[in-house]
Amino acid sequence: MSATTTARPAAGTPGLPAGVPPVGRTSARGRLGFAVVLLALLGWVVVVSGIHLSQGTAAVGPADLWALLTGQGTDQSTAVVVSSRLPRWVAGLAVGVALGVAGCVLQSVVRNPLASPDTMAVNAGAFLALTLVAAFGITLPLLSSAAVAFAGGLLTALLVLALSAGAGSSAIRLVLAGSAITLGFSALTQVLLLLFPWQTQGLFAWGAGSLDQSGLAGVLRLLPVLVVGVLAVLVLARWLDLLQLGEDAARSLGLDVRTAQAVLVVLAVLLSAVAVTMAGPVGFVGLAAPALVRLLVRFLRPLRKHRVLVPMSGLAGVALVLTADVGLRAVFGALDGVAVPTGVITSIMGAVFLVALAQTIRTGLDADSLVTMRAGTRFGVRHPGWLLGLVAALLITGLVLASLVGDALLLTGDVLNWLQGVASVRVEIILDSRVPRVLAAVLCGACLATAGAVVQGVTRNPLADPGILGVSGGAGAGAVAMIVLLPSPSYAVVLGAALVGAVLAGVLVFGFSARDGVDQARMVLVGIGISAATTALITLMLVRTDPWNQTKAITWLGGSTYGVSLVQLLPMVAALALAAVLLTGSRRDLDLLQMDEVTPRVLGVSMGRSRLVVLLVAVVLTAAATASIGVISFVGLVAPHAARLLVGRRHAALLPLSALLGGLLVLVADAVGRAAIAPAQLPAGMVTALIGCPYFLWLLWRMRATT
Repeated sequence: MSATTTARPAAGTPGLPAGVPPVGRTSARGRLGFAVVLLALLGWVVVVSGIHLSQGTAAVGPADLWALLTGQGTDQSTAVVVSSRLPRWVAGLAVGVALGVAGCVLQSVVRNPLASPDTMAVNAGAFLALTLVAAFGITLPLLSSAAVAFAGGLLTALLVLALSAGAGSSAIRLVLAGSAITLGFSALTQVLLLLFPWQTQGLFAWGAGSLDQSGLAGVLRLLPVLVVGVLAVLVLARWLDLLQLGEDAARSLGLDVRTAQAVLVVLAVLLSAVAVTMAGPVGFVGLAAPALVRLLVRFLRPLRKHRVLVPMSGLAGVALVLTADVGLRAVFGALDGVAVPTGVITSIMGAVFLVALAQTIRTGLDADSLVTMRAGTRFGVRHPGWLLGLVAALLITGLVLASLVGDALLLTGDVLNWLQGVASVRVEIILDSRVPRVLAAVLCGACLATAGAVVQGVTRNPLADPGILGVSGGAGAGAVAMIVLLPSPSYAVVLGAALVGAVLAGVLVFGFSARDGVDQARMVLVGIGISAATTALITLMLVRTDPWNQTKAITWLGGSTYGVSLVQLLPMVAALALAAVLLTGSRRDLDLLQMDEVTPRVLGVSMGRSRLVVLLVAVVLTAAATASIGVISFVGLVAPHAARLLVGRRHAALLPLSALLGGLLVLVADAVGRAAIAPAQLPAGMVTALIGCPYFLWLLWRMRATT
């Protein structure tokens, strides 16, 4: 592709078909269109900025702002604007520019429309690094905090790029790697927030992306770093132009591709670190802003050059951030709106955009079908009953051992005395509270593992999991709504809300991903979007409730068995019994559905009905588990994979073994959480996330190597 443009004859001249406009007129039309778009975007930012500065508890409206601009304002209005509103507005400008430009650079460097500081886990890595520093009581100057965020974000970005690069690279693989790392880092962050509540006070709301500032000093101190980063990107805009041609073409034009990619990624992470240090991780602005501008590239030729595309992406980022903040305070009021993180609204907007983008993108993950993965050991395939018996024995042993550990250690004889009703009062009190927790962990793991196994089979998707697909998030959003809205909701109400939320999330995920058949990668991508939206809604509900409900809900969201009663076990038992009845008759259909789209039809399987029944069972299992002990991730991914590696793909043995392994996994996680830092406790869901995240990343690496 030539870097210069050769003049062509005008319309109607020899060599050019009639009706084709001359280049001069086309260029003029392109420049005019670009000017119109630029003025519209600038006008949008100006109008939203005026509204933004006029919002607040003090009576300083547009007329007062105009008086300030013309030098006729009062001292009182000047003090209100300068000390309160101006810092928030400047932070919105800076965060919008930083994330918009960073997202534009990352999308161009990796040539992936889904790349952004969020989907590449840069924001999650930066936030974890800052939380880690705060948890250990280290107080750093603002620029040093930005350096810590930069280091965390850069290491995370390099990890995501390593997992998603190579011959089997695709747009969805990058998002999967980033989302898995984000889940793992979020679990680590939650652990730090729970273990060090005083040192990390206020980081929960800030972690959702808040523009609230204590003054202009901090923002102004970071602005030079932002300006240098943006100017450096503009100076290197030609590198971005060349990278769009492909690596071979860029090398032929004299570009050192690896050096250019490294420098540009470092600049993008630097800009993201500035935004995170200033306002926390404001979600999805870095994805949506440049992607929206890129939609106009085919119509506006000037946007094909990055010296134009980069600042336009930054301007679009400003428009999104300020619009979200204005809408937030318009809905919740000037006083309550300040407490709600702006990142909640941008995350919801970005999740909708991600789901819409998933409908158009070519995912390229079809080769990673479930049937291509290694399955079954010789012993497991020949003697599945023996293997099931061995795992069941391990689970029973684990039940006994888990009943002994915690803030007070017991002996096996204490458990036997308790079962016979002759235990001491101390032992009876301990086991009366500990045994329901142990049983809840086993039942929850069995529910989630069974749900994951059937969803993986019916969608032929090795990456499917109720947590990753957003079903657990939907159940969690419904349950949290009841916890924070009702004074003392009964367990039946929480269970019903969780079931409704799980059903709605499942309908959205499978509805948006089933266009032209079930697309494996599109399903995961839509699930990630739904999960992000439910997480934002949960954060919104938590920051608006009282501290008691907030602490209770955060603990529950971590997947805690604390306070579980025997009554709360009944829905999980009923869900597992229902699953056993329905799935026993569907096991042959599941064996066929996991193969391809043609074989089940040829053999007379009603694919629509079978899928509907199986998915409803998975939703009920997920809702029952989530309502009982909270949101637990990765169990529905890890346990079915382990079972498949042991006994193969036949669901007659795969489903019960998945249930046993899932129960064992959550049981161990719960015991570790209760004993590791006793008398303090870690929720089981956080422990399973720390276990499951490395496995998910290994699975992606394995797929990368074999694709």
